[in-house]
Amino acid sequence: MSRIGKKPVPVPAGVTANIDGGQISVKGPKGTLTMPLADDIKYEVIDGGISVQPANETKRARAFWGMQRTLVQNLVTGVTTGFTKKLLITGVGYRAASQGKVLKLQLGYSHDVNFDIPEGIEIKTPDQTTVEISGIDKQKVGQVAAEIRRWRKPEPYKGKGIKYDGEFIFRKEGKKK
Repeated sequence: MSRIGKKPVPVPAGVTANIDGGQISVKGPKGTLTMPLADDIKYEVIDGGISVQPANETKRARAFWGMQRTLVQNLVTGVTTGFTKKLLITGVGYRAASQGKVLKLQLGYSHDVNFDIPEGIEIKTPDQTTVEISGIDKQKVGQVAAEIRRWRKPEPYKGKGIKYDGEFIFRKEGKKK
């Protein structure tokens, strides 16, 4: 039994959910998100929420139950408040600047890295060492943050690189004399 899957997903005022054509679509103040439905799960729009239940008693249906409920919850959260990831840049001369639809990164390479901002994602740089990625799709926000981080992962000796806000970097001791 899924403890998460038992609870219906609450739908706040101003948000509408529709199930049709093998997709669930959720529309709210920030936009519209859709997700394809899994065959093993039964979805119902009830008053004040969305109910997610397994369609049969197979192991696959029970395995998908909680995950599908969480994905539906992410749709509702995305169209109401949205998602944000914060990246911190550490290192001498490492900086970032958002210019229109391009994020310019200086990460110690012989050239600047120009990262094209995908549709539906907003990137802000409050200062030169902070990058804030926001959008309504949780998967897309996380993927963009991972692609930016991939340009210079934090190294364990000095901690230079791009890390998530709150991420712990295990530090190693340097060479002994």
